[in-house]
Amino acid sequence: MTQPISLSRYLVEEQRERGKIPAQLRLLLEVVARACKGISHAVNKGALGDVMGSAGSENVQGEVQKKLDIIANEVLIEANEWGGHLAAMASEEMDSIYVVPNRYPQGEYLLLFDPLDGSSNIDVNVSIGTIFSVLQKPEGGAGVSEQDFLQAGAKQVAAGYCVYGPQTMLVLTVGDGVVMFTLDREQGSFVLTQEHVKVPEDTQEFAINMSNMRHWAPPVKRYVDECLQGQDGVRGKNFNMRWIASMVADVHRILMRGGVFMYPWDQREPNKPGKLRLMYEANPMSWLIEQAGGASTNGHQRILDIQPTQLHERVSVILGSKNEVDRVTAYHANV
Repeated sequence: MTQPISLSRYLVEEQRERGKIPAQLRLLLEVVARACKGISHAVNKGALGDVMGSAGSENVQGEVQKKLDIIANEVLIEANEWGGHLAAMASEEMDSIYVVPNRYPQGEYLLLFDPLDGSSNIDVNVSIGTIFSVLQKPEGGAGVSEQDFLQAGAKQVAAGYCVYGPQTMLVLTVGDGVVMFTLDREQGSFVLTQEHVKVPEDTQEFAINMSNMRHWAPPVKRYVDECLQGQDGVRGKNFNMRWIASMVADVHRILMRGGVFMYPWDQREPNKPGKLRLMYEANPMSWLIEQAGGASTNGHQRILDIQPTQLHERVSVILGSKNEVDRVTAYHANV
């Protein structure tokens, strides 16, 4: 019987045997995983833990915060601020960066996170998750500033998410492919359950919020119309549509079996490039998808090449099976 490989063992081997990550990054990722385990416990308690419903406040995005949004944000900060691995953190739920207090040692990494993605699904018991991204603090600067976080996604040194569903799963890349771990609740640890994750280049599934169709740009309308025509249309095959309204859950499905996820620009807010956040959602998810052989663009350029100008910058996102993403991107180029 094969000996189960824990997350800690996997990371140690990535550090010691493969030379893929330094020791401080390994320790940071272990702390993030422990924090996700704590969030998972809070999510699983639901109404029994008095964590359901609205907190009666709004975040910097103007979105109503759920109780679990705030709890998850606090869990991640409290778990990571004292370990000596981080210089600062940034969260979708906070206006500005959180610099590690002077009473704790400062490390060389920056952590960004969406503490609870898909929180509109909390009260209906649909899968939600935590998304995180790790950057290296630029050298030479005294202290840490918001500017230090404004790095293109291609500079990430680690990224991943934890999905809280029927199983709690941690999905991770350190630039050496994508691996998946499942939380063994009896042992209290994440165990490696899938390596070398690959997204099929072709698919017959797409994920988009169809209720916004009337607001889409022509290239997106064209692509979806062709999918809906099925085997009698120009694509010559039938498509299924899937939409969970939780990016973590939708991307997890694509990593497992392929598909294309689209959250495009639309004309309801024409001055905003998109809905999703570049730093907290699009960059980490795009790197995971690329590491699994997929592609991710904003319709015009690779997501990971975008130079951010704001901490809470938004972006249009098209990611998943490479051939489908390339098709949608080509339609934008022909406009």
